Amino acid sequence: MSFSTELKEEISKTENLSDKEAVKYELLGYLMSSNISEKDNKIKYSTENEYNINRFSRLLSNSNIDDYDISIQGKIFTITCPKIKIQTENLPKEQIKNVIRGAYLGSGSINNPENTYHLEIGIRRKEYANLIIKGLNEYDIKCNCIEKNKEYTIYLKDGEEISKILALLGANKSVLKYEEIRVQREMKNKINRIVNCETANMNKTMNAAIEQIDAIRKLKENGKFEKMEKTLKEIAELRIQNPSASLTELGKMLQPPISKSGVNYRLKKIMEMGKE
Repeated sequence: MSFSTELKEEISKTENLSDKEAVKYELLGYLMSSNISEKDNKIKYSTENEYNINRFSRLLSNSNIDDYDISIQGKIFTITCPKIKIQTENLPKEQIKNVIRGAYLGSGSINNPENTYHLEIGIRRKEYANLIIKGLNEYDIKCNCIEKNKEYTIYLKDGEEISKILALLGANKSVLKYEEIRVQREMKNKINRIVNCETANMNKTMNAAIEQIDAIRKLKENGKFEKMEKTLKEIAELRIQNPSASLTELGKMLQPPISKSGVNYRLKKIMEMGKE
């Protein structure tokens, strides 16, 4: 089962259906979703999620709306009922989370957090989208919204913001799982950054060593190597014998050992002589 399906199943099982006000505003959220269509004083709600259609039908029943039909076509569940008026004026602040829960169940989705952070809710009218955005902002949840084909998509791409909205929806198990995946992903990314940095440093060391060895060979071919100072010849021979060694490692091989800056100074001098 996907993370998105698990999340909707968990939210659908939230048992607050005895609270008439909570039921009223969660149903309101469903009616704002982009999966609702209106025709001939009827509304239709369609979904592939069985838990979702059961939740919607229970909301209708608990709102004393029993005149509805459920049909199944392939994997799509559709519920049809008389048109319900949506009242958005004077929406109580304490009920906004129930509206958001209904809207998410109605047409929300979330990507697998192991791959990318993305949650979105499809809303069928601008005024409804603005109401939900305002509600999310009141809970300090930052989101964005785009319009496409006269519908509105509210979306979040930040891991922390998504975690906050999952908590707001009452999906406690999903929050824990999401955070666990998020920590593992951040740790993996950190390790990758370290490995990439070390690889880059290694490549830099190898490229510098190739240039140094090339300069030393030119000096030997031109007969200038034997005329160099003893200290330069020592470090030159060590570099040829240890092409992958760092400057610090080369310095420790000398007797007596010298510092990284000392090795760098000598090799720079050899490079200058090679260029001449």
